[in-house]
Amino acid sequence: MHQNEDVRFTSSSIKLPQFSPLTVHHPTLNPFFTNLHLILQNFPKFQHPFHQNGGSSQTLSKFTHPFHQKFNPQNAILQFLSKPRNINPFSWSLSNTPLLCCSSIALTQSNLDGTPSLGPKTGSGNEERVLISEVLVRNKDGEELERKDLESEALNALKACRPNSALTVREVQEDVHRIVASGYFCSCMPVAVDTRDGIRLVFQVEPNQEFHGLVCEGANVLPARFIEDSFRDGYGKIVNIKRLDEIISSINGWYMERGLFGAVSGIEMLSGGMIRLEVSEAEVNNITIRFLDRTGEPTVGKTRPETILRQLTTKKGQVYSMLQGKRDVDTVLAMGIMEDVSIIPQPAGETGKVDLVMNVVERKSGGGISAGGGISSGITSGPLAGLIGSCAIYHKNLFGRNQKLNLSLERGQIDSIFRINYTDPWIEGDDKRTSRSMMIQNSRTPGSLVHNHPGGSLTIGRVTAGIEYSRPFRPKWNGTAGIIFQRAGARDDKGNPIIRDYYSSPLTASGNTHDDMLLAKLETVYTGSGDPGSSVFVFNMDQGLPVWSEWLVFNRVNARARKGLVLGPMRLLLSFSGGHVVGNFPPHEAFVLGGTNSVRGYEEGTVGSGRSYAVGCGEISFPLMGPLEGAVFADYGTDLGSGPSVPGDPAGARLKPGSGYGCGVGIRVDSPLGPLRLEYAFNDQRTGRFHFGVGLRN
Repeated sequence: MHQNEDVRFTSSSIKLPQFSPLTVHHPTLNPFFTNLHLILQNFPKFQHPFHQNGGSSQTLSKFTHPFHQKFNPQNAILQFLSKPRNINPFSWSLSNTPLLCCSSIALTQSNLDGTPSLGPKTGSGNEERVLISEVLVRNKDGEELERKDLESEALNALKACRPNSALTVREVQEDVHRIVASGYFCSCMPVAVDTRDGIRLVFQVEPNQEFHGLVCEGANVLPARFIEDSFRDGYGKIVNIKRLDEIISSINGWYMERGLFGAVSGIEMLSGGMIRLEVSEAEVNNITIRFLDRTGEPTVGKTRPETILRQLTTKKGQVYSMLQGKRDVDTVLAMGIMEDVSIIPQPAGETGKVDLVMNVVERKSGGGISAGGGISSGITSGPLAGLIGSCAIYHKNLFGRNQKLNLSLERGQIDSIFRINYTDPWIEGDDKRTSRSMMIQNSRTPGSLVHNHPGGSLTIGRVTAGIEYSRPFRPKWNGTAGIIFQRAGARDDKGNPIIRDYYSSPLTASGNTHDDMLLAKLETVYTGSGDPGSSVFVFNMDQGLPVWSEWLVFNRVNARARKGLVLGPMRLLLSFSGGHVVGNFPPHEAFVLGGTNSVRGYEEGTVGSGRSYAVGCGEISFPLMGPLEGAVFADYGTDLGSGPSVPGDPAGARLKPGSGYGCGVGIRVDSPLGPLRLEYAFNDQRTGRFHFGVGLRN
């Protein structure tokens, strides 16, 4: 059978080359550098969430402020990779496929004199229709396909082309696209053949190769197992372009989920059924710090660049992670000496890597004077009960190293604390983020929690000096070790030293007017997400060291745990604390039970004071309106029968029950200091009491 010379279909072949060498039109540019440069031109900078100017004037409007909307870190790179590129014509997304729209078909019919004329206009408008008697699918040589399943796939893809139908050029063209869009064929050519029964429309197709192997280039952080699993079900089968597009999307999704700056940049079919997958990952080449003033102009910074750089988890040679960059911005802001921080990635020459520029705006002054006030839970009577005023002189950035010096004074009706504190949040030269804190403190606190009596007030004076080292040792875990010297003694309301209280119970362990002790401190802290109600665990131990014979020797352990559970709109908060002291210790150091942060419904310290203790609390909070929350709670505390073992048995002399429980209701209001709590509770002695507290219950 010969091809019809009077009516013919002409079409540019839709073909995906099996051998597609990497070509770049510009002879002097590295192709990946060109891609990266274009990507970064439209790439948002990272900044802290309260900054109101989202980025440069070139930033895409969609990404103007990445923290005020859902932001996929890879959108910029994927937008670029979905466009037609010169690198490899086999790379595309089926949702945006310019190669699938290159077919053109023309219909002509010759008169006897050889002049072309249009056929009968049976369609709408000016479109001509040609009657087709038969529709077949053949290979590129016009022969039957060896695999009938591929023939069925092509026939099933047809929508308009059916036997005994009149077709327009557009309808044939659309069916050509549908055959190629099925994903099994790399080319399709429509051919009209004249037969005795009429015009036969033959779609000459070229199936893709069978998949027999994979070569992946450039994937340094993408797990090999992930790639193998993605391609495993395709081994020995005809390559399907739709399936390849799904694999590309899953690989790009892997990078997006982890905030990594990488994506599939090319895919190519090689001989023997091999597929070459090219992945582009932008590694960090260099990180620099740029100081800006409030107007955005470069300036000279007071902070040493190395002090900022060591805070960053992003390092040279890593694949750039957007999520990691955001965490680094938050970490630098948490130093407390920066007003604004942002990260801008830029191409690193022609290396295919990125340079990161961190713009920082320092606060006007690293030091200053502050004043404030608070409430002491230890004062329960008097016209100014519990009120404390405070002032401080501080510097947050000594020597440009983020070291902090604080001189503070707090003064209340009875309480007073004068403290000098120096903190180096990261010791220079240490790679474990070890911090160091040195402290000297002179304080007076009420002794009424243990030694309250009707004859007058009693205060405990302490002079303390020590040094502590702290560092994270596991994610969410932090450890502290230190040495603290303390001299403590009691004084009456006139300021005179005393050694016995109103009930003749001793006030010191040594029998002198003061006790000296050198304490070795160990503490470990686990903090969950940091959200209110998240899991918290604290364990600390103090060990008295017998450096001098008169110094106290004792061991004190204390533990606190808190767990929050979400129950629909409500939240359940469970907490537990307990401790024990072994050895010779002053009675005012006994564990105190009762009060706002212990057993509510009781005054501070009126349940008991013991050598041991255990306190449990259950609380259910629920939203009321706006920032208000309601709460229902129950507390229980006991000294485990250890009250009489405290020197002088101060709890027994004051008829403290040693155990008790309370339950009640309260409201919560969020504030910058934490939740403000107003509560009313009844105890087991059927008396009620209001409590006011700041922050979550200890």
